[in-house]
Amino acid sequence: MKNITVSVDDEVYRRARVKAAERDTSVSALVRQFLVDLASGTDEFERLEQLEQAVRDRITDFSASDRLSRDALYDRRR
Repeated sequence: MKNITVSVDDEVYRRARVKAAERDTSVSALVRQFLVDLASGTDEFERLEQLEQAVRDRITDFSASDRLSRDALYDRRR
């Protein structure tokens, strides 16, 4: 494993520490994950697509059509 040194201004570091604390992790872990994602080519859009697919895969018993009939739906809009 390689160590790197990064220089950032004090305000950026302070905000990064706050974000890390909110996620119960360290600034180093945030930077590491960012670099892993960058190197793997996974961008935020792809990550969110994968997350959406995982959520959809977990939803197995849902049908919006079970809720209202077509007539009842249009009666509500009037």
